[in-house]
Amino acid sequence: MPTRESIENLINRYSLGYDTADMDAIAGCFAEDAVFRMRLPGNDPISFDGRDAIMALMRQSAQSQTDQRRHVNSNLIVHGTEGGVTRTTHYLTLLATENGEIELLTAGVYRLEIVVEGDDLRLQTLDLELDRPY
Repeated sequence: MPTRESIENLINRYSLGYDTADMDAIAGCFAEDAVFRMRLPGNDPISFDGRDAIMALMRQSAQSQTDQRRHVNSNLIVHGTEGGVTRTTHYLTLLATENGEIELLTAGVYRLEIVVEGDDLRLQTLDLELDRPY
């Protein structure tokens, strides 16, 4: 079973990679056959299957942003490991700074499935349920 510290490091590597538009760092957090699902209030989940599709989304998202994003992860619960998959839940608070103003964009819940690949942890499934669109 991965340690809590290694799980937190994976989550924070993903978040910091996103916040700094470091596409290599983000890609390194996902398994090759990962799935990223995002649900906005009142809508069905949108699913991106495979690291290539996820990274296309990440690149598009980074190119469209004019602000500086900051992910704040909190309230991590590690549910345990079964069959080589570690399941977690944690909160997201997403802030943005633009023109000297800081704004709360949204909040939400991440539900992750994490696997070990070689010596590294990778996100197998990332489910993000946002409280409001941004």
